[in-house]
Amino acid sequence: HVQLVESGGGSAQTGGSLRLSCVVSGFSYNLYCMAWFRQAPGKEREGVARIDDDLTTTYGDSVKGRFAISRDNSKNTLYLQMNSLKPEDTGSYVCVALREGCGGFNWNGDDFWGQGTQVTVS
Repeated sequence: HVQLVESGGGSAQTGGSLRLSCVVSGFSYNLYCMAWFRQAPGKEREGVARIDDDLTTTYGDSVKGRFAISRDNSKNTLYLQMNSLKPEDTGSYVCVALREGCGGFNWNGDDFWGQGTQVTVS
């Protein structure tokens, strides 16, 4: 049974920090490219960051230099450290296992994803 459970969202002030976590089970997590996406009302879904099984990372332009993605394969957990938060970072952050690999931010119906955790920056 595949599960991805995000936590760590909440409210933050502009310039503040939050750390998101995603605990996964039910598949070989260590073999997958993992990513964070975000969705805000009225905006397109956006790829925030991704990390490959070899720990190569890629970031969306809007978060470069502020966010850091990491993974702990021993704990089956994905993280997103978010610093220097801005109001435009507000949205639902979703943890996704990209079954086609880390070639891009290509989330489709064949992938695994969680229910999301809400981040609100004001």
